[in-house]
Amino acid sequence: MTQQPREPVRVVVLGGGTAGWMTAAGIAALLPDLATVELVESDDIGIIGVGEATLPHIRGFVERLGIDEAAFMKATHATYKLGIDFRDFGRIGESYIHPFGTFGEKVADVGFHHYWLEMQRRGMAGPLGDYSFAVAAARANRFAPPETGEGLGSTYGYAYQFDATLFGPFMRQHGLKLGVTRHEGLVTSVERDGENGNVTALVLQDGRRIEGDLFVDCSGFRSLLLGGELTEEWEDWSHWLPCDRATAMPCAHVDGEPLRPYTTATAMPAGWRWQIPLQHRMGNGYVFSSAHLDEDRACEAIRNAAEGEPLADPRVLRFRPGRRRKSWSHNVIGVGLSSGFLEPLESTSIYLAQMAITYLIELFPDGRAIDPRDRAAFNRLVDMEYDRVRDFLILHYHATTRDDSEFWNYLRTMTIPDSLAEKMALWRDAGRVERYEDGLFYDASWIAVYVGQGLLPERHDPRAAIADPQRVKGALDSLRHAITAQVDAMPDHRAYLRREAGRLADAA
Repeated sequence: MTQQPREPVRVVVLGGGTAGWMTAAGIAALLPDLATVELVESDDIGIIGVGEATLPHIRGFVERLGIDEAAFMKATHATYKLGIDFRDFGRIGESYIHPFGTFGEKVADVGFHHYWLEMQRRGMAGPLGDYSFAVAAARANRFAPPETGEGLGSTYGYAYQFDATLFGPFMRQHGLKLGVTRHEGLVTSVERDGENGNVTALVLQDGRRIEGDLFVDCSGFRSLLLGGELTEEWEDWSHWLPCDRATAMPCAHVDGEPLRPYTTATAMPAGWRWQIPLQHRMGNGYVFSSAHLDEDRACEAIRNAAEGEPLADPRVLRFRPGRRRKSWSHNVIGVGLSSGFLEPLESTSIYLAQMAITYLIELFPDGRAIDPRDRAAFNRLVDMEYDRVRDFLILHYHATTRDDSEFWNYLRTMTIPDSLAEKMALWRDAGRVERYEDGLFYDASWIAVYVGQGLLPERHDPRAAIADPQRVKGALDSLRHAITAQVDAMPDHRAYLRREAGRLADAA
């Protein structure tokens, strides 16, 4: 007896922009025989994007969708990103880079940072960033892709910085090539099954009905389906992350300034400001707490702080940090802002959308019936990701000695989540970082922030003190010199971008 082929699941994505077209293209590319994809969007509804900095995970997503990196970067005026330069967070006048890469390497199963802490105690080691390939390359404004294999040139990764207003349209074109059907129009009502409450169709302003089996809500902060129709509760995290506004203003590049392969985050009296270098301009913005600064003063602050000639007036974005209690309810899945929002301090917005898409593909319904266990697993995984990113962001604010403003005094002294308190206690007591297999930000990321903001542990692995300190110092010096030599041989960031553009032109 032959098994009848299953009908493809009819997936309807509500909302275009970054999250919507990433979702549509991802499902169309990776589940071509299991799903059909339709997307509903309206050109009357703008997108939030003001310029995006990303994390290295996006590279795998772009590659899996069959997108040529050079073509993608040309279309979105993208630059490469080796990490984030944090300034004035721990103390005013101090800075550190959170790199997309490692610090040194383990020796005899003892983490590199334990040896570094021991040598720092002895006054025989330089700053931690001296032993990171990504930090050295970022500081030198140089870039080349990581090497394959296990050499020193393979110890870092990279991400992208691109114009978000161009990324969505780029993904739209790619999605349409993959067979996504696009519907232009505004949703005026939602039809639901009277028995189980599932959404059955979206009704557009002109009367068209878009029917589906599975609906993905990418309607942004409006969360038309998940938050509006299904009334999934929002868990507010503003007491831990009080920044709820951003003012953004693009500027021209300053003549003669190098094109930095990293994002800059500079702490301000009521938040922090970003600089995101793109090929054609510099993105600037001030993320701030409206309880500590009004919008007009924030706009004035970014005008005064921005470098280069302004290309537009500042515009203000309003948001609430937090997430839905459930990101998958009934047959509706929230991806992107409709599911949750965490401020852009560590460039996690696109990652969180990509993460939800990845879990959806892994737990995609077997046929048109949804297994409640898959839905529960999806919610558990998404919640875990949001909670861990939340804790990492809070750390940047809480681990500070700043007492120069009401904003920083509040953050320094506030009660933090138990999950973060446990992580910080583990570090303070023994120089250890909580390990986990799933989720974002592993050891090197936490260590970069702990050390960069002056939070050193009371003790570290005693095995690091057994080795001959002169031999360890020699190894540290050799590592630093090797990094410097290899970085010096790398091309300038702007020069590498021009080389890739030339390769693309030659291939055309």
